[in-house]
Amino acid sequence: MSTQTVEPHVSPSANLVQIGSIEEVIQQRLADERARLEREAGVPKQDVHHFKRPAERPFTKQERAFTTLLFGGLTWKHEKLVHGALEGLGYKARPVPTPNVRAFQLGKEYGNNGQCNPTYFTVGNLVQYLQTLEEQGLSKQEIIDNHVFFTAGACGPCRFGMYEAEYRLALRNAGFDGFRVLLFQQSGGLSQSDAEAGLEMNLDFFLGILNALNCGDVMNEVAYAIRPYEMEAGATDKVLDEGMEYLHGIFKTKRPWRLNGNLSRYLGGFSDTAQYVGKFVSQIKGDDYLPALQHCRDRFDTIEVDRLRVKPIVKITGEFWAQTTEGDGNFNMFRFLQREGAQVLVEPIGTWIMYMIHQVIQKYKDLKGLEEGAVLPPLWKLGTRAKIEIGFRQKVAKLKLAEAIFKNEYHKIVAALGGIAHHLADQYELQRIGHPFYNSRAGGGEGHLEVAKNIYYSNKDLAHMVLSLKPFGCMPSTQSDGAQSAVVSNFKDMIYLPVETSGEGEINAHSRVQMALGEAKSKAKKEFAEALQRTGLTLDACRAWVDQHPETKRPTYHVPHTKGVVGQAANFVHHIAQSMHS
Repeated sequence: MSTQTVEPHVSPSANLVQIGSIEEVIQQRLADERARLEREAGVPKQDVHHFKRPAERPFTKQERAFTTLLFGGLTWKHEKLVHGALEGLGYKARPVPTPNVRAFQLGKEYGNNGQCNPTYFTVGNLVQYLQTLEEQGLSKQEIIDNHVFFTAGACGPCRFGMYEAEYRLALRNAGFDGFRVLLFQQSGGLSQSDAEAGLEMNLDFFLGILNALNCGDVMNEVAYAIRPYEMEAGATDKVLDEGMEYLHGIFKTKRPWRLNGNLSRYLGGFSDTAQYVGKFVSQIKGDDYLPALQHCRDRFDTIEVDRLRVKPIVKITGEFWAQTTEGDGNFNMFRFLQREGAQVLVEPIGTWIMYMIHQVIQKYKDLKGLEEGAVLPPLWKLGTRAKIEIGFRQKVAKLKLAEAIFKNEYHKIVAALGGIAHHLADQYELQRIGHPFYNSRAGGGEGHLEVAKNIYYSNKDLAHMVLSLKPFGCMPSTQSDGAQSAVVSNFKDMIYLPVETSGEGEINAHSRVQMALGEAKSKAKKEFAEALQRTGLTLDACRAWVDQHPETKRPTYHVPHTKGVVGQAANFVHHIAQSMHS
């Protein structure tokens, strides 16, 4: 009889307990050994505290009636109309003043080291404004409770992606800890997105802001186009102030389109869709702003201009904030150029909006089908490929429609203001001419636009000189400057000057611009002399013809563009010659 060894029965749960005990022993031994090695090496043990974004008190719908929405960072023209649009939507709003050197110094005092000057100017400007409120008698707690700041944000490669953290740091260091900052991201929307949010990012909001920005763009460009040629100094600024006040009233009293109450009840579940469609149709087919813009055009036409003054046209490009602001942040460069005898061609915000739409379309094209896998499915999987193609075309079609609508709305405003502002540059052409020098897939800042606009405005006879304004040490613009050396070597007649702004060094920057502007002036004078020679006219003969045709003294009088000619005076001479012989 054989003896059989019986193995004790061990349940699966007991095995798990045993395995767990072994794992615990291993981890304990590892921890003990790590501690021994740290003691021998003299490395003190430190607790790790991971950063967590601080929870912020939300801005709620109930607070809207007594909370002021602060914003800024654009020209005063844009901010005036955005203010009107926000008030028309029922918000209490106020733009902060244009940043000055004092704001820059406050930004450096309360912020981190190594930031770019737009960060210091914008962050310090908010702190300076809140300090002004405190000086007027408001307590810090009243300021924190009754104000919020609305600004753009980004996750981009430059310091712009750190603006939110810089705002919070500077506010805390200045004694305004807890002040609320609402951040609208270039991608991802707004953190305040639910129905009870104090700032509702709905269709009415976007249409109102876009209309305000577009009208601000064109009014801004029209004023810069007229001011160098005005016969009475200050006449353009006077009319511009009147026009902006008038448009502000229009935006403030404009109410969003709404479905009729009875019709809304009749449509039932389809009322939301009908509401959206109605708002778009009202935007595209309506003329809420056109009569007001035409009124501004008629006021501009009361300004008498002398188109026979020879002025070099200087196109402004560069980093978004530096090329837009009109103050110490870019050394008051626009007014300086005008004092030096130039016509300034400013950059519209509309170009940036079109660029963002274009970049999303390009991304869809580049990543087409990759959501379903690492590569497109094989040809024989026709159903899958058809599904991918239909989805791709639907997404691109929506964005193409958005492009077309935005461009159409912008150009309606250009026409209503007399047609003297430029149409938006074509993004596909900018990509085509810029890509050989700067990869159009490289994001950050203005991307390939700085290079492309330099070529575009120089080769299309739109500017004698291109001036690129950017912050000191701006990474995307620095990359662009490296590419510009190849551009300038390929286009020998191009006058291109990059200027870095840093909050200091204004005299040095103005001196550099003066030298380049001298070359642009010579180019404009030579062009004007050639126009007189080619047409066989004299300056006196041209002035005599203008006196006989007083309508040509109106700013919105249309002067055709002659191929190869840039300046307004030279183009006007060719127009006079053609009119004399017709």
